[in-house]
Amino acid sequence: MTDDWKSLFARGRVIPPHSQTVRKAQDSCLSHPQGFQITLNHVDVPHIQQEKMEGESEGSQKREAAKYQLNVSLFDSSHQHFFGRTWKSLPQQMMAVHRVVFNEVLYFHTSLCLPSVVAVAELVVLQARADGSQRELGCGFAVLHLFSSRTESQTSEEDKRLCFYHGTPRALLHPLLRDCITQNKLLVPIIETHLVCRLKPHPALAPVIHLFPQNMLVSGDENIPGIRPSPTGDSLFKPHMVKSLTCFLDRLSISLHPSLEKFESQLLQLINMDCHNTKHWGPEGSSSVVIQERRLHVGAHNGWGFLERPQVVVLETAEVTSQQGTLTKDNFCPSQSLALRSSLELKLPSHQAVGIVLQLEYVFSAPLGNDGKISLTSTSPRTAFMQCLRWGVWCPFQEWGTLRAKEVKLSLQGGTEPNPYGVMAYTSSSNIANPAQVGDERDVVRFCLSSRSLQKVVSSPALSLRKTRTGLQEIAAQQGNTSSLSPGPSRCAPQASPTGSPQGPGLSMSQLAATSRYPTMSHSTAASPWQQPFPCQLYPSPLASAHQLSHVECPAVSHIAHLEVGSSGDGSLGDGLSGSALACDGPSELQELAFTPVHAPVITMGMQATTKSSSMSSRGSLAHLYSAGFPNITDLSGMVAEVLDPTEPVNFDPQKEEADPLQGNVLLLQFLAFSRIPQQGVRSEWPDSVHFTFQLYRFPPVTTQRLKLLAADKQLKKSSETPPCVLAVINQDGTVNSGSPGLQLQFCVDGAFLKPGERRWFLRYLAHHTLLVDVWDSNSLLLIGSTALELKHMLRQGRPAVQATYELEVITTEYMGEGVQLSLHQAPTPISVFTTVKGRLHLRLGNVGCPVNLNHPNKLQCVQLAHIISPQETSSGFTGGSLSSKSIQQLNVCNMARAQRLVELDRDLVTLLQSRVKEDRGTARTNTPNWGKMDNERQRKLNRMVAVRQQEGGQDSTDRQVKTKAMGRREERAQLARDLRLMQAYRERSKAEGITHMLCQAITTHHTLFASLGTAEYLEYVLQNPFSTPQTVTIQSDDPELNVITDCDEWRHFRALTKTLTPLEEDMFHLREGTLTPQVYLRPKESVHIPFKYQTFVSDHSVAPQGPSLIPSGRSSHVAKKRLPNTVLAKSIKVTFSAEDGKPLAICQVNVEPMPHAIDQTFRFYQPELSFLKKALRLPPWERTQDAGSQISVRCSDPNVICETKKLAAGEPQDVYLKVPGSPSPHIRKFFVTVYNDKWLAVPAQIWQVYVHFLHRVDISCVTGQRTCQSLVLRGTQAMRKVQCYTSHPEELKVDPAEVFVLPPGTVQDLQLYVCPLWAGSHYCYLNVVDVEQHTLVASWLLSLTCRLPVLSKTFEVCAPVGGGRGSTRKITYTNPYPTSRVLLLHSDHPDLLQFKEDRFEIGGGETYSIGLRFAPSQSPGAQEILIYVNNIDETTEETFCVKVKYT
Repeated sequence: MTDDWKSLFARGRVIPPHSQTVRKAQDSCLSHPQGFQITLNHVDVPHIQQEKMEGESEGSQKREAAKYQLNVSLFDSSHQHFFGRTWKSLPQQMMAVHRVVFNEVLYFHTSLCLPSVVAVAELVVLQARADGSQRELGCGFAVLHLFSSRTESQTSEEDKRLCFYHGTPRALLHPLLRDCITQNKLLVPIIETHLVCRLKPHPALAPVIHLFPQNMLVSGDENIPGIRPSPTGDSLFKPHMVKSLTCFLDRLSISLHPSLEKFESQLLQLINMDCHNTKHWGPEGSSSVVIQERRLHVGAHNGWGFLERPQVVVLETAEVTSQQGTLTKDNFCPSQSLALRSSLELKLPSHQAVGIVLQLEYVFSAPLGNDGKISLTSTSPRTAFMQCLRWGVWCPFQEWGTLRAKEVKLSLQGGTEPNPYGVMAYTSSSNIANPAQVGDERDVVRFCLSSRSLQKVVSSPALSLRKTRTGLQEIAAQQGNTSSLSPGPSRCAPQASPTGSPQGPGLSMSQLAATSRYPTMSHSTAASPWQQPFPCQLYPSPLASAHQLSHVECPAVSHIAHLEVGSSGDGSLGDGLSGSALACDGPSELQELAFTPVHAPVITMGMQATTKSSSMSSRGSLAHLYSAGFPNITDLSGMVAEVLDPTEPVNFDPQKEEADPLQGNVLLLQFLAFSRIPQQGVRSEWPDSVHFTFQLYRFPPVTTQRLKLLAADKQLKKSSETPPCVLAVINQDGTVNSGSPGLQLQFCVDGAFLKPGERRWFLRYLAHHTLLVDVWDSNSLLLIGSTALELKHMLRQGRPAVQATYELEVITTEYMGEGVQLSLHQAPTPISVFTTVKGRLHLRLGNVGCPVNLNHPNKLQCVQLAHIISPQETSSGFTGGSLSSKSIQQLNVCNMARAQRLVELDRDLVTLLQSRVKEDRGTARTNTPNWGKMDNERQRKLNRMVAVRQQEGGQDSTDRQVKTKAMGRREERAQLARDLRLMQAYRERSKAEGITHMLCQAITTHHTLFASLGTAEYLEYVLQNPFSTPQTVTIQSDDPELNVITDCDEWRHFRALTKTLTPLEEDMFHLREGTLTPQVYLRPKESVHIPFKYQTFVSDHSVAPQGPSLIPSGRSSHVAKKRLPNTVLAKSIKVTFSAEDGKPLAICQVNVEPMPHAIDQTFRFYQPELSFLKKALRLPPWERTQDAGSQISVRCSDPNVICETKKLAAGEPQDVYLKVPGSPSPHIRKFFVTVYNDKWLAVPAQIWQVYVHFLHRVDISCVTGQRTCQSLVLRGTQAMRKVQCYTSHPEELKVDPAEVFVLPPGTVQDLQLYVCPLWAGSHYCYLNVVDVEQHTLVASWLLSLTCRLPVLSKTFEVCAPVGGGRGSTRKITYTNPYPTSRVLLLHSDHPDLLQFKEDRFEIGGGETYSIGLRFAPSQSPGAQEILIYVNNIDETTEETFCVKVKYT
């Protein structure tokens, strides 16, 4: 039996059920298909004489014995109709007990859950003849009722015994055997002949019911493309689907013989001739039938049926201009063909029998008269009918798992041959005369199939279908015929399609028959009426690499990708509602519209230090910079490290790294200089001092000291280029360090830092990761910008030391809103997003090799971590006291017990023993192990005191002394007896507990696990049943982060990931009802591997104070060794394996040692206090593995933060949505987001660190060019501070007091904020109050500015030249309308383009003043509007002029 598509299609054809039965099932709401399983056990045939069935010849006994076979079919008793396909079992021989054992299991799914639907099983005997043929003889049949009268399946866990009847199943077609079959007297049962079977529902069949037709009886071993074969032979018991490959069909064109024009002309001629032979047709020669539309059906077919609903697209006429298939629109010509200008997306299972089926279909239009017949009147409404012309099938997987991704040329065929669409295809008269030419190879379709679309943006079929649907709606709207757009009630609900199937055009016959407002298309029409231009889609901006900025400045939009909760009102609501949906009456559930947010562009960080770019430093500036005396990076021998070019590619060879004798690495970061770039609105000396924050690998987050920007030489200042400023460390007293310039940080990655096997991960980090650096203004503590650099050049590749120098652009993203959204139905206001280069950072990065520690010579080698825990490999022992001075290792034993004093084991016992002493002597003994020695000391002192009293009392006291000693000894013996009884009782009470504890220690296996955030650690425990009886073992873990892997696919994934070669079993665990605790069945003395997975998403969320570090540079390199960041405390997890009696069988003690995790990106958001932060971060377009799927998963370390992502189509950009609850100011919330691109969340693809700064929000409404005053309240802290106010936009924001002032403790200080914006719109600014002595943040505000334009007084137009020169000068007049003298101030919203002769002037009452203007030259032609504000002494705008400058 072959596996090609043609043979499967021939076998997979079924007889459809009766139409009335289908309608009855739909009316009774039983149309949902359900899966069932029928088990055929055996047939008892005691009264069937084998001799008679073997034949009458005498030599028949010498031939092969007869075999029996069961044939099962579905039968509709109400209409006496067989349907589906007859299933045949394997031939079986009869046993000695007159029993034929089949043990066959067959499956089917149906939506006809009616009592009239039954299964008929016929017993057939097969006898071989002498000529080699086979004789088949029916022995009877049985009827299995599938559904009861209550529309439920007659399922039962018990076997059914069905009686056999004489005759064949054809007897059921007798008219007297309708309905009640088994109770009819015409059916005579066969005595003691029964079929033992079982019927039960099979819900596991639901995911694969689309892979084979309904009402088809199949076995579990049948070849169904799309279902993975099972090792057990029954692939339908627990079916697993073959993973589909998303393919794109591009550049499709169809050529018809002899040409498209002649083919369609002949086709229309034949149709019109056929219509002329009918009655009520016009005179001969009137071609009233025209071509309305050319359509193509495309679907994936596995030989049994379509995997999804076929897609329907509209073809257009085009001319082939090249052999590659480039198409252009043109009139009909001999080389014209049909083409599809969009791409089709198909999901194909990797199977050689899966094919792509194409069907070419034409829609014809003809006039319709009032009597319902075809009319000649052109004004009559038209009717439409469709006809299949050609079809073809092509299998892309001719070899298993191999996609033939190349240009395909497929021959199309017509005629009466069966096809998957079940329609008859057109064939011309010549082909009728010569049937061999029906599949003429000259009717071909050409297309390209690939796993990735050749276009940048895949145009889905919905675009072409929307075009068709829109055109039809316009046709119907112009016609005005409501009947064509008002289908019946049955059309209110759209037809269900398979999951994930693209919807077809859904064109009704009324819509196709609607009169077009365009010329009706015939074979001579130039173009399709639906070829109308559509507005271009807003394609997402090309994604940059993973080097994103680490800050966000406003909650409206972020530079990464920021979304608000509302959807855009783009007017697309009407497109999603069809005419049929609008025609439905009655209440209906609201459908959620697709949310398509608009993202801000992602910034690509400048990382290349090229000297050819004009934006980089000149050679003179670089020569001056490196003559400042920065320390050199040298290797262990004192030689200067090899200098690498950051622009050249890196060839990474892992073998060179493994063979490197210097297995240790010392990473050196040298911050050399910072180049200022002139910024509008700030002084030229900004910034004055900076500091940096970053995190390298899993070292703690680093915050550097303050670094002073040293002034450049006067000669460099005279050049047009801004010279770089050398950085120097600022001491704690504010003085500049006189040592070597720059700042050097050292990170040692050696055997003491890395855990075993971690070195390969560190090398992978250097090869693929990027170091993100945030640059801060040390005075205002405001973020200047961010930069990034790749670490791949730090791979030494066997060299002793390497270094690279970078000149990085420090970039920030700014936002300017155009207005405020006024209503919910209005589209959201666009926000202007632009990036600004704030400066350039000069940085040197080096890697020096160092030898490993001699005490750990093999620690850094890439050893395989032990994932298998075996109890025999771990020696357990009992810890004891000090009776033996030898350790367990010296004694060379596995189990040893040491005796200990009871008072050393239980302090409660010590307290109990001291209670008697406290009563007698009034003083308690010390609760220490040496309490006996201290009591002896006290007894000696008491005896000395008694001796002194005896000497004073003389001889008379001798008798008392003897009596006292005797009484003391008796009391001491009594006390000791009580203590012994007390200790004996304690020992008896704690004996059982102690023995249990020691026995548990004997079966306990200890394992140490190194785990980091989000990474799943896999291990297997070898569990053995020590008993001679089978046991059901219950596995319990006292920590939910360590659990058993019960999913077989997940177990297989982790075994492949860790390369663990251990046995794997299907359905190994049973989950206890109620608790879902896993249980495993063990045979006597059997050992199994229990898979475990440990994964934690808990991390430390503590935040360091904002501001520069005060740690000297010499200690910065040792911080990472003293504390581990972002980790939690170590813990111990106990896993107990309990037998059926509840007693522990084995114990596994897993000691978890948390390890810090690497940070891929850092995001910093600013949000008003006590408000939710809602953000969307766009993921970088990394490559995903084939078996990982396209689904992205995210997890958050903070349970109060909502973090999720949505499943999108392949090729669509993925976004991570965050919703962070608000906190009071100035709280900073820190959490981590782990991003996964694999199904089982094994290893994070990226780990993000997110900071959210919650600030006081102040809303200010103002007018551009005019000063607005706002009062803020600053509250003092517990100590007196010297503070100063800083703003993010010093040109627009002024603060009073502006200088340093003293903030007394517990007082309230009033701050006056003066806002004078230059541009209209909405944007955010920041105000920080900084302690100038401690350099810490005292208070911070988030200022929301809403600026509007003033009323214009006059408008001028000026022409300025383009190019060099001094620019142009103009004058405008201003008349003082007041009778008194006034002092006026001049401002401009573009001070870089316009300068005033005088910024301040005084004018008398009623006088006129000429304002001198100087326009700076422009380097490119264009136009610019410049606003001039004339303000009074209070900064209130008196007049506003607009000057339109044209640069020509």
